[in-house]
Amino acid sequence: MALGWEDIRAEVLRRIEARHWAPGTLIPTEEALAEELGCARTTVNRALRDLAAAGLLERRRKAGTRVALHPVRRARFDIPVTRLEIEGRGQSYAFHLIEERRAEPPAAVASLFRSLPGAPLLRLRGLHLADNRPAIYEERWLDPAVLPEPAPDFRRISPNEWLVSHVPWTGGDIAFSAANAGPEEAAILGCAPGAALFLCERVTEAEGRPITSVRLLHPPGYRLRADL
Repeated sequence: MALGWEDIRAEVLRRIEARHWAPGTLIPTEEALAEELGCARTTVNRALRDLAAAGLLERRRKAGTRVALHPVRRARFDIPVTRLEIEGRGQSYAFHLIEERRAEPPAAVASLFRSLPGAPLLRLRGLHLADNRPAIYEERWLDPAVLPEPAPDFRRISPNEWLVSHVPWTGGDIAFSAANAGPEEAAILGCAPGAALFLCERVTEAEGRPITSVRLLHPPGYRLRADL
């Protein structure tokens, strides 16, 4: 039976961990590995790309592939369905849609979406509740081209859940920081103006094209947890 890319990945990883290929070593070409392991070159390519994305290999065009001299383990984040996340903690969930309208985005957002001047995007704001208490205040810009006809009713399903369930995404970026609550944010999240909030800013792409940009503000006391 032909080896899959996961098998090739496991073998390459075994050689790295056993120091058959030391840090900085130039490993055999994809063609040589494919011939040795009895698989297609595309299978080897898929395995090496995965290990490079994990920070264990360094791939440079025309220079070959080397074992990383200083391997960096990279964190990967999934986009959670907020409802499931809250219900998974044993809490009741609700979503309150605050705003839904088409609007011309500010310059920074328009640049992110590579929109033409005046091209409208969908502006969405909403509040996720856990046990009837504010959990996440969401401010979102969305490319309306991803919506079907008729468009989903975001009073019944949150934009977060609809997008995760219906729009395949292939990449993006995410940033975490602290922010002080402005008067409106404080009123929505039930905290004092100026209170420290946990801010997550995320851009999601499909086939290299931004489809949504979102700011997620968590009230004081929130802690981000992740597995290593």
